[in-house]
Amino acid sequence: MDMETVKLFEIVNKWCPEMLPFLKPNELDSLIVLRDGLGILEQGDAMEIIQYSICEHQNDVYIQ
Repeated sequence: MDMETVKLFEIVNKWCPEMLPFLKPNELDSLIVLRDGLGILEQGDAMEIIQYSICEHQNDVYIQ
């Protein structure tokens, strides 16, 4: 299978839609490149991607 680019929204919606209200729109719009596509993504891998994406967006936040 070829690489596939999806928005984080698609991953969250498929694997843990209960998290949707807790994620910011800019987080959900993040583009994720999947080596083997969304079709064979496993739940554990999906959770890692979600966690990493949240951490990446928190890097832009400054505590004052």
